Parts: sequence; structure tokens; C-alpha cells
Amino acid sequence: MVNVMTIRTFVGLIGNAISFGLFLSPGPTFYRIIKNKSVEEFKPDPYLLTTINCMVWVLYATPFIHPGSTLVLTTNGVGLVIELIYLCIFLLYAKDNNQKKYIGGLLVLEVAFVALVAGLVIGLESTTKKRTLIMGIICIIFNIGMYCAPLTIAKKVIQTKSVEYMPFWLSAFGTLNGACWLVYGLLKFDINIVIPNGLGFLAGVAQLTLYACYYKKTPKGGADNKQPKSEVQLQGNIV
Repeated sequence: MVNVMTIRTFVGLIGNAISFGLFLSPGPTFYRIIKNKSVEEFKPDPYLLTTINCMVWVLYATPFIHPGSTLVLTTNGVGLVIELIYLCIFLLYAKDNNQKKYIGGLLVLEVAFVALVAGLVIGLESTTKKRTLIMGIICIIFNIGMYCAPLTIAKKVIQTKSVEYMPFWLSAFGTLNGACWLVYGLLKFDINIVIPNGLGFLAGVAQLTLYACYYKKTPKGGADNKQPKSEVQLQGNIV
């Protein structure tokens, strides 16, 4: 008979695949940036936020803090590499020196913050249980922010009665990602995974509901041309 841990591992593997899909969903946007050799009016903020989110989850999943979290570690480790590649592309093609300084400065601050947290949590707390509690709170805060970020477009969707600024696949992958990791967290109850992914799943359902309500009312033709830009604005994160 299949035990709970086997099912949990299987769900985690599916979650990894979905998470990778979500990480890679802005690919067309970066293809456009490379092709045009310009970031145009695209903003790096969602990727900077996703980067710090991946960093804290990688720290959370290390054996020093929460042993036995290999799937969480691999997902966010790969995600971190992908986000850093995105930011490197921004740095390469940004013509505004102030934007380059902004990206570089925030990256340094993010690394310094995670290093400080790691030093304090591991240095001051002697048990993995206490370390998990502290890091879990930090991860929840960043993860909720990542999942709820796409909802900032909801007001525009309702006002314009158009989903041209709400890419379907980004919303779909976000919903599936939240659902999968919610199940993963429930199978061997981990409140630090259940809370943000439960809220992430609900946020995804809200996005898809809006999409269903306004899709037929969206003017055809304009959405495809503007979709790459919206993808950058709505990037969220994982686990």
C-alpha cells in the first residue's frame, strides 16, 4: 500500500514541474528584450522580488534549518538561477544607468539580508525546530507578497472589462502551483508551506474567475501585442 510520504514525494515532483513552468513563463518577454536589445519600459521589480523570495526559501530548505526539504530546495534553487539570468539580461540591455544601479543595489541588499538572517537564525538558535519557525514566518511574508502581486491588475481588468493585461498561462500556472504545494504541505503538515500556498491558490482562482468573466469582452487583436509587457508586470513566485 502506498504510504503518505510516497504520495507527498510524487506531489512534490509535480509541484517542481509546475513551478519550473511558472518560472519560465516570462520567456517570450526576455526573447523580445534580447531581440530588440532594449528593456523598453519593462520593470525589473517583479524579478527582484522573486529573487529574494527564492533566496529565503532556499535558506529555509537547507539541512541547517528544515531537514528533509529537498524538493523545496531544488525548486527554489533552480528558480533563483532563472531569476538571476533574467536580471542579468536587464542589466545588459538597460540603457538607463540609474536603472542598472537600482538593480545592482537591490541585489546586493537582498544578498546581505539573507546572509544576515542566516547568520542570526543559525547562530542564535540551537534547534532546527526554532530555526524553522523563524524562517517560516519570513518565507510566508515574502511568498504571500509574490502570490498576491498579480491581483494588483484586478482593478484594471474590472474597469476596462478586458483581460489583455492578465496573461492566462501565468495565472493558470500560478493557480496550479499553489494547489500542488498546498497539497504537499498538508500531506505532512507544514504550516509554512500551507499558509502561503493556500492563499496563493485562492489568489489564482480569483484571477482565473476574472479571466472567465471578461475574456469574451476583451477586444481581439490588441491583447497579443501587449501580452509580453504584461507578463513582466505580473510575475509572481513559488512554494
